[in-house]
Amino acid sequence: MKTIILFRHGKSDLNGHFINDHDRPLTNEGINAAEKMGKYLSRKNEIPDIVISSTAKRAKHTADAAMRKGEWGCSITFNNIIYSGSTNDLLTMIKKQNNQHDSICIVGHEPKFSNFVNLSINNKHTHFPTATMAKINFEVFEWNLIEFGFGKLDWLIRPKELN
Repeated sequence: MKTIILFRHGKSDLNGHFINDHDRPLTNEGINAAEKMGKYLSRKNEIPDIVISSTAKRAKHTADAAMRKGEWGCSITFNNIIYSGSTNDLLTMIKKQNNQHDSICIVGHEPKFSNFVNLSINNKHTHFPTATMAKINFEVFEWNLIEFGFGKLDWLIRPKELN
């Protein structure tokens, strides 16, 4: 089985003066939520084999905060497709992952993540606020066999639902 954990970046600063969207940082609330979600995965004993983050500053900081606070021992890579590509591009990126990994966590953005969940599990609408995580399981043994419509949502959790 292959597992994808989609992790939307924490709340970012919309009021700052930044040259572009890519450079927006997290707010303190966003950092706290990312840390909470990192600990959540650790408590569930569902730390991914690898993290793949968007290159956007807010996604990188979300991944870093979660990994640090949750004491994840996995590696992290960065891929601009998560920021700039389509939902289909995201699927293509996933299909190219190393089969030695059974679980990946992708840190990124809306509306790509809710679209990915909807297409994966044949759902009409998934609400995906900041710092939300969703775990989707695919009953395949190779990443290149993953297709939309064949995933099963294991859980979807928002930071506000955690103690």
